[in-house]
Amino acid sequence: MLSAHRIALKPNNKQATYFKKACGVARFAYNWALAEWKSQYAVHQADPALSKPNEAGLRRQLNAIKREHFPWMLEVTKNAPQMAIIQLGQAFRNFFAGRAKYPRFRKKGVDDRFTLSNDQFKVVGKRIRIPCLGWVRMRESVRFGGKVISATVSRTADRWFVSVTVDAGDLSCRSAESQGITGVDLGVSALATLADGTKKPGPRPHKSLLRRLRRLSRSLSRKLETAKVLAGVEPGEAIPKGRRIPLSQNSRKIKQRLARLHARIANIRNDALHKLTTDLTRRYNTIVIEDLNVNGMVRNRRLARSIMDMGFGEFRRQLLYKAAWRRRQVLLAGHFFPSSKACSECGGIMTDLPLSVRKWTCPECRTNHDRDHNAAKNLLAWGRAKLAGTASSAGSQACGEARLWPWLQGHGETGLDEAGSQLCSCLSRNEQV
Repeated sequence: MLSAHRIALKPNNKQATYFKKACGVARFAYNWALAEWKSQYAVHQADPALSKPNEAGLRRQLNAIKREHFPWMLEVTKNAPQMAIIQLGQAFRNFFAGRAKYPRFRKKGVDDRFTLSNDQFKVVGKRIRIPCLGWVRMRESVRFGGKVISATVSRTADRWFVSVTVDAGDLSCRSAESQGITGVDLGVSALATLADGTKKPGPRPHKSLLRRLRRLSRSLSRKLETAKVLAGVEPGEAIPKGRRIPLSQNSRKIKQRLARLHARIANIRNDALHKLTTDLTRRYNTIVIEDLNVNGMVRNRRLARSIMDMGFGEFRRQLLYKAAWRRRQVLLAGHFFPSSKACSECGGIMTDLPLSVRKWTCPECRTNHDRDHNAAKNLLAWGRAKLAGTASSAGSQACGEARLWPWLQGHGETGLDEAGSQLCSCLSRNEQV
């Protein structure tokens, strides 16, 4: 199993300058190869007799011309441009397989990174040896043992990191305890609500630091407008493509402070998500969550900021790989699963339940429900039925989901086989509810 350990570096000024050069070389090679890919593919479309562009051909082409046309590339390790083109080839393979969008050009200050293959660097304790540079200090040693695959040096704000990828084999993570199965409902008021009623509040770092973000952003905007006027660009106009606007030292300082604040917000959010997902995978064998359509949810302009501040997508990503490490199971209910609208006691479904309603009373059994807790209990019931073989699939049909609740209450946890046979017959007849 491939595992990556991201470690902060402690470079001096000379080493930091080398990192910036290597990132620039990798970015240039990637963008050059992408432009060449597009032009060569256009020529292939005009004349199908010509071959299509490929990763190996672009690497050979760059090696043939870089000494004459790009001699500054020789100041850094040869891995920087070569691995960038290899990554472009992988990006196109992901695009053709439908796993990713069409590759885009890398930007300075955003995609500052370069990769080294395992034969070009060496890690000893809290140091890493980089070609053409020497030993660089790390904040800690590599956590995983095994065959080292690659290392990627990247920059976040003004800090440098190295991500060491290791083939650690079978990671045996110790399980603290096992409490069976639970349902987890993600929300905005509380990050996660468990089926036992436990609520895990989210840190909301963006909301808590929004005032400082606005102040720094406005300060940077004023300084950029002043720099544009001094460069001859009218106020409010877009900067012409290809034209560089010289920035003052104060502008650079504010830009760096803003980048640090964004990095701090991301770190606070990731810390909370890591602690929550680690706790869940340690405590429970099976975790049931909803397959949320986050892209559709953020179209609500009133809730988009709060939804993105919670990090639902990152929660799911971390939960899946940590569950795989600990040999746990994660079940995903479908997009249209009525977790909030269905009564966990009688199975009745509310036809209209706005997001502003956090507590509601079932009109059939008169049970008072907390919206999030009720959804978590419904996910738990669905997960138990799924494990018992009564649910049709992870994105089960609306018919099965709607009829599942009365059966669960009537048969209990031990008599789900009969309910499962009724559900299967319902699905085979394709009845409508």
